[in-house]
Amino acid sequence: MTQSCEETASLLLVDDDETFCKVLSAALENRGFCVCVAHSVELAIPLARANPPEFAVIDLKMGGAPGLVLVKALHELDPNTRIVVLTGYASIATAVEAIKLGATQYLAKPANADEIVAAFGHVADSDAPIKAQPTQIENLEWEHIQRVLHEHGDNISATARALNMHRRTLQRKLAKPPVRGE
Repeated sequence: MTQSCEETASLLLVDDDETFCKVLSAALENRGFCVCVAHSVELAIPLARANPPEFAVIDLKMGGAPGLVLVKALHELDPNTRIVVLTGYASIATAVEAIKLGATQYLAKPANADEIVAAFGHVADSDAPIKAQPTQIENLEWEHIQRVLHEHGDNISATARALNMHRRTLQRKLAKPPVRGE
């Protein structure tokens, strides 16, 4: 069932990792969000001004301006925007700074869609349809494999070693797309 963006919560996803954005945006859409993606702070600010999001997921370190600049801009645009900052370089100092600038939560990568939604403190709206099935384990595994693959520069052999998996097994898993919800 496809819902229009007027019926679902708007979410701005900002990360310079295009593969990660593709995987995470699909996972978040499956959880009821209308996702808009940008790959830099510079591209995200005009999108946010044109359509202020209810939720945002922002990578801390990207090419160009850092994610904290966007956190501040989003908070100034709408203090009610729920913002989760993601980073592969977690530190107490940046976590404190992100929260001071208006972030709701700060998560270290890798974080999956369920962890991000939980970080928002998102409560489903009473009119939204309730999914009868939880996220399938195959989808969680596929999301994790995609993250590890990206961390290893899309090198199948290095990813297989990192996952303690035979290379051919990894190739079979990558060839099978994730299961889509009804």
